[in-house]
Amino acid sequence: MAIKVALAGNPNSGKTTLFNTLTGSNQYVGNWPGVTVEKVEGKLKGNRDVTFIDLPGIYSLSPYSMEEVVSRNYLIDERPDVILNIIDGTNLERNLFLSTQLVELGIPVVAAINMMDVVHRNGDTIDTARLAKELGCHVVEISALKGTGVHEAAEAAMNAAGGAKTVPHHHFSGGVEHTLAHIEEAVLHHMPQERQRFFAIKLFERDAKIIEKLGLTPSQVAHIEEDIKRREAELEDDSESIITAERYTYIDSVIKDCVVFKNKGRLSVSDKIDRVVTNRFLALPIFAAVMFIVYFVSVTTVGMWVTNWANETLFGKTVPAAAEAFLTSAGCAEWLQSLIIDGMIAGVGSVLGFVPQLLILFIFLAFLEGCGYMARIAFILDRIFRKFGLSGKSFIPILIGTGCGVPGIMASRTIESERDRKMTIITTTFIPCAAKLPIIALIAGALFGGAWWVAPSAYFVGITAILCSGIILKKTKLFSDDAAPFLMELPAYHWPAIGNVLRSMWERAWSFIKKAGTVILLASVVVWFASGFGWEDGAFGMVDAEDSILAVIGGAIAWIFAPLGWGNWQSAVAAFTGLIAKENIVGTFGVLYGFAEVAGDGTEVWGALAASFTALSAYSFLVFNLLCAPCVAAVGAIRREMRSAKWFWFAIGYQCVFAYIVSLCVYQLGMMFTGSFGISTIIAILLAGLFIWMLFRSKKGCGRGCDRCSCHTVSTQQKDA
Repeated sequence: MAIKVALAGNPNSGKTTLFNTLTGSNQYVGNWPGVTVEKVEGKLKGNRDVTFIDLPGIYSLSPYSMEEVVSRNYLIDERPDVILNIIDGTNLERNLFLSTQLVELGIPVVAAINMMDVVHRNGDTIDTARLAKELGCHVVEISALKGTGVHEAAEAAMNAAGGAKTVPHHHFSGGVEHTLAHIEEAVLHHMPQERQRFFAIKLFERDAKIIEKLGLTPSQVAHIEEDIKRREAELEDDSESIITAERYTYIDSVIKDCVVFKNKGRLSVSDKIDRVVTNRFLALPIFAAVMFIVYFVSVTTVGMWVTNWANETLFGKTVPAAAEAFLTSAGCAEWLQSLIIDGMIAGVGSVLGFVPQLLILFIFLAFLEGCGYMARIAFILDRIFRKFGLSGKSFIPILIGTGCGVPGIMASRTIESERDRKMTIITTTFIPCAAKLPIIALIAGALFGGAWWVAPSAYFVGITAILCSGIILKKTKLFSDDAAPFLMELPAYHWPAIGNVLRSMWERAWSFIKKAGTVILLASVVVWFASGFGWEDGAFGMVDAEDSILAVIGGAIAWIFAPLGWGNWQSAVAAFTGLIAKENIVGTFGVLYGFAEVAGDGTEVWGALAASFTALSAYSFLVFNLLCAPCVAAVGAIRREMRSAKWFWFAIGYQCVFAYIVSLCVYQLGMMFTGSFGISTIIAILLAGLFIWMLFRSKKGCGRGCDRCSCHTVSTQQKDA
């Protein structure tokens, strides 16, 4: 018999970790809300008849964001055979708020108390037998991270699937229960008994989506409204707050009966650490130092040493030499040898050479995420982002986007404000993702001699671009609104499991390697062909690169980038191929400048590339490709999430124009210090002045004639004064 088990719980409760353990999947796991933004299905290992559905994390069944709507709609409409409710054992009070609602759905429920290893380490005790009696459902202890108790939880869920519906054991105060009974009798009597209580409570809370779903007539709504208003007047509160208070009153009694805290009132180790790393004055310097070390080690020092060996020895000499010897002995045609060595190996090899740096970066990021520090960064930057018009929730997509822009863009669904969500989508890809790391490493190594500051500066250029964009866009009518509230629970610090860190590293790296073997390979072949063939004396055939098809195309667009300092056709073509996949920039350079040794005199592999740039033009090139429109996959994600052609083109246009202006200012203002001055410099000065004015100008009203904006509130107060 096929069984569907829905995994439901608060964000960061361990649902996805449990899902991966039970199904063998490799869904992304993080210590922050919004990692899972749509339901994911997987089969139980060893039993293909059991399907687990990993739902986005929710705090209650009163949805306010897109991912919460996904979870509630699935539970109400699809009605799985059983709900496996994942509860964070270190924060029972907050998690049981959702549990009390799940048991009201009339679906069998099994509660899995997660992080029991942490609970025991803290010396706390949870009486699960008593808790099961209070909740009216089976309760099991698990540690999803350690893998203990997970199979018992799956077994309990399968057993519950064929049993009776869970009946909630909790009751509210007499007056509230009387009103709920009246609602059930008035409009829900036709519904199965086990489902009536959930809908009665939602109607009491005036849940508009439930009223619409049930198709209540105006007269029915008016009838139950009288009873609701009577109860509100009696309790002197609104209906939704009444239910919330009733739930927490019940939860408090449950915790008193079922939990014994050993160190109640004392600061935990995590609290003591947070006093330093989340300190108002120390938090940002510590964050800057941590990210500097991450990029310095992974890109500039240890990672650079390994990558240099890969580029210069493995893919620069050993592989091309072996391929050439084999192809020559096989009697391959000259053009085929050129395709394989100068096209495929040069293009793909130049990208794969940077895998060691990626692996080191991903290990750092996986460790910071797993131990709980990255969750603190979201909390820290909420204070900063809010000052610049963004919600702290905007940092979650940015954080996820350090691996890949596509899931980062999708994570914007956690933001309730439509304006904030759109602005986050527009700015998320400014942060350097895995695909941009080879560009950063190439520029830092080949053009700056491995300078220590280049790689870390690229990360902070992205952060600065996001903050500046937030200020500028929030001062326009399109985005003027108060930042959305940010609610997030900080997990306890702990040493992440080595297996999880290595798996996270490999998953991200493997995605990069697969792209190198597919998209980059195809692009390298196209670049090789277009750079080696063209028309000469009226005939089409192999020609010098300067006379090739690609040189003609690149020359036609190179003038656009000349004011940025890199107006040669090779750089223009590389930037253009980067719109397919950012790694293509490195692959294109590998093909165009020749991946093998240059001039045969021992010149460094990337010597020809370095000769075509100055330090200033190289940094301008780096900035442009960090900030301009992302790869095709991310562009597609922007199109889907915007759900509007107009907003999609606005996003892409803003990214490209913003990147061009910043790159222009970097190069032209930098050239002023060398004594160079021209019309482009004047334009750059004017644009820089306009940029500064937009950053610091006073915020105007949103123009909607409403009283929601903070700017309207301030102006009204001034008028009253």
